[in-house]
Amino acid sequence: MPKYVYDLSEGAADQRALLGGKGANVAEMIRIGIPVPDGFTITTQACVDSMQRDARWPDGLWEEILAHLAALEERTGRRLGAAERPLLVSVRSGAVFSMPGMMDTILNLGMCDAAVEALAAESGNERFAWDAYRRFVQMFGEVVMGVPGDTYEHALAAAKTRRGTALDTDLDAADLRALVADYRRITREHARDDVPSDPREQLRRAVDAVFRSWQNPRAAVYRRAHGIPDDLGTAVNVMQMVFGNMGDDSATGVCFTRDPSTGDRILYGEFLVNAQGEDVVAGIRTPRPLAELEGVLPEAFHQLTDTMARLEAHYRDMQDIEFTIERGRLYLLQTRNGKRTAQAAVRIARGLSDEGVLTREEAVARVDPAMLDQLMHPMIDPEAARERLARGLNASPGAAVGAIVLDADTAERRGKAGERVVLVRWETTPDDIHGVLLAQGVLTAHGGMTSHAAVVARGMGKPCVAGTEGLRIDVDARRISFGERTFAEGDLITLDGGTGEVFAGALPLVAPRMNEDFDVIGEWADAIRRLGVRANADTPEDAERARAFGAEGIGLCRTEHMFMSDERLPAVREMILAESADDREAALARILPMQQADFEGILRAMDGLPVTIRLLDPPLHEFLPGLVETTLEVETLRRDEAPPSRLRRAERLLARIKTLVEQNPMLGTRGCRLGPLPPEISERQGRALARAARTVRAAGCSPIVEIMIPLVGFGEELRRMRALVEDVLAEEVAATESAPEIHVGTMIELPRAALCAGEIAEHADFFSFGTNDLTQTALGLSRDDAEGKFLAFYVEDGILRTNPFASVDERGVGELVRIGVERGRAARPDLKAGVCGEHGGDPASIRFFETVGLDYVSCSPYRVPIARLAAAQATIAAVTRDA
Repeated sequence: MPKYVYDLSEGAADQRALLGGKGANVAEMIRIGIPVPDGFTITTQACVDSMQRDARWPDGLWEEILAHLAALEERTGRRLGAAERPLLVSVRSGAVFSMPGMMDTILNLGMCDAAVEALAAESGNERFAWDAYRRFVQMFGEVVMGVPGDTYEHALAAAKTRRGTALDTDLDAADLRALVADYRRITREHARDDVPSDPREQLRRAVDAVFRSWQNPRAAVYRRAHGIPDDLGTAVNVMQMVFGNMGDDSATGVCFTRDPSTGDRILYGEFLVNAQGEDVVAGIRTPRPLAELEGVLPEAFHQLTDTMARLEAHYRDMQDIEFTIERGRLYLLQTRNGKRTAQAAVRIARGLSDEGVLTREEAVARVDPAMLDQLMHPMIDPEAARERLARGLNASPGAAVGAIVLDADTAERRGKAGERVVLVRWETTPDDIHGVLLAQGVLTAHGGMTSHAAVVARGMGKPCVAGTEGLRIDVDARRISFGERTFAEGDLITLDGGTGEVFAGALPLVAPRMNEDFDVIGEWADAIRRLGVRANADTPEDAERARAFGAEGIGLCRTEHMFMSDERLPAVREMILAESADDREAALARILPMQQADFEGILRAMDGLPVTIRLLDPPLHEFLPGLVETTLEVETLRRDEAPPSRLRRAERLLARIKTLVEQNPMLGTRGCRLGPLPPEISERQGRALARAARTVRAAGCSPIVEIMIPLVGFGEELRRMRALVEDVLAEEVAATESAPEIHVGTMIELPRAALCAGEIAEHADFFSFGTNDLTQTALGLSRDDAEGKFLAFYVEDGILRTNPFASVDERGVGELVRIGVERGRAARPDLKAGVCGEHGGDPASIRFFETVGLDYVSCSPYRVPIARLAAAQATIAAVTRDA
């Protein structure tokens, strides 16, 4: 039978998968001599086995828990719920990966009528004992018995009103004794049962509730958002209670060894005197900056700062620490690698490397590439006029513009509808996670830098302003106010999470710039990675931006995007509607200089780097008005007896649209199939490109041009299209003494092309895998239809682990890429191969592409920094794997 329970002294940091992050780290702290309360951990395997047995515990688990409880009682000289020297414990979740606030905790377990009197007598503090009792009843009622939390909060508010105070700490022992009675009455009314007085029954039900919390909706939402598997389960940590609410010589708090927003190596954290930990993270009371602890409890403060330094040195990373001071004595309850912003992540990694703690490879591996998307977020235009409404705590950086919403459900609904919203709350709770995910930013009236809203927003890269002075919220009237200014739900506001300011209206935003820390980390990544990183860019401006972000060329230039402007579309339509070769030639003559100018700009921006130009790909009907729209126009013109010439033009347009519209256009006349129908389009594109390359070469640049033939499925298709393009290139080269470097290859986006890659490689200088269309054709999914309808359900319901259009389907689409590379290079060993679909910017996909042996990935300009870092990490992983 497996061992399900471990004393904290039995574990270590390398047992995270079994003991959960919290249990493993607490055990590690004990091992290195950090003061930690005694206890034991129930493993993740116990949770998993219970889930597999429909929530029934595996045989022997309860007996094993009781044995470890007895040992804990023996070590501490206390008994759970005893009338003398009672033992109280906390029951906390501890997942393998940190999920702050998503699962459940019960404090002060073991409290009962006998224990409260004993605790009051032992501590000499009757108020403290009854405060612990009322907290236990509330947490047990909410977590284990399903009582709505606001019912307890209403009772607490009424007690404070009777006392005439705004603070919990002003309630005396008699007030709290009465509050416990109220809480127990509320519990009986809602749960049809009382909080059990038997402490062992309390423990069993609490452990079971923590197991079940792994599957609660907010935890499931968080896991999906952060890519955490659903089958890991959570550990449960049972630890002796230490009390920060024993009086003015006691305190509780949260601290970080560096600033989690900026990465600066400063004293960062918050504390409350005479409080329990939930008061800090839940924002019930506004905490004090950690630096002020030195003046309140100096000995404990210096012990804490020394311990912070020890833990960061031991774990070689920024630590997020929970601590309690009980009558002047320091205890650490938890340490973990702290959640941080992207800005902080790169600064911390660079700093730890500069300090000699990490190698450059380790520093690069520490930064989550997906987080770098935060550095791409716009900031408020510094030149914009603004009306500041309030200032709060700058809890998570970045700018957010959106409509005010006052609850998480509204934020989710409006966010899914494509609206930009700012979630405004007194303070967020874990149950708000679905709204935070869809909001642009979060604004709270209460809470501090380590409150739930701040921690979750930072982890998601969303701006957050917390503890906002003067913010009043009227949920019933659906409005908020700052002083005399009142705003209704739906009104626009702007947050600056970097300064903590709140502004009226929607302020203009400007594009961000990568900071110096990322430039350094990026250079280290470039020196490590094997994969090249290019950008998908359709304009000279996109190309310049991509190069500034570190792109090593253009992996995909979609020429059809160059035709969509109001200036160019008429010429394209003339070309499509042309009824004779002369008419088509006239329209193409207008288009050629436009495309040539674009090509010249892109080649100049990428001077000396390869540029892959894809010939026209989408169905031609996409350049024309819609069939229904044009039919209605013709009928209207007939009804209104419009001039004959105008009616004839409209009828001719309608007839042409009908000839081009297809039942399944994405698998119809597009890509290489457009080449011979008519050939002038591809011929003219090739001529514009050759002339652009010749022009920029004459101006002193070094263009490297790659012409990509799209949607090839047969070797003969590519052979004919290559011949057509090369004939044009030969004509253009004949006109100059110095020919630019031009290669011809193809986009692999059909399963047959991958399977028959050897046949196609005979006519290709390079392959570029178009994984967007390859995913559609391999899986039989229309991206537009699937993502708008059933795909989200597939992911949520576990049919698929991830969206295959966001992260490559390795077993299906990925295997086609692997086969295509292997068979293509078997036929042509010098074949260059890359990826130009959106998967080229996805870190998980990049790790896979490294194993396949691709030469480069290509992605949107703003994802180039992500791809550079992910490619370096893929190389590090490959080296580690092969070692």
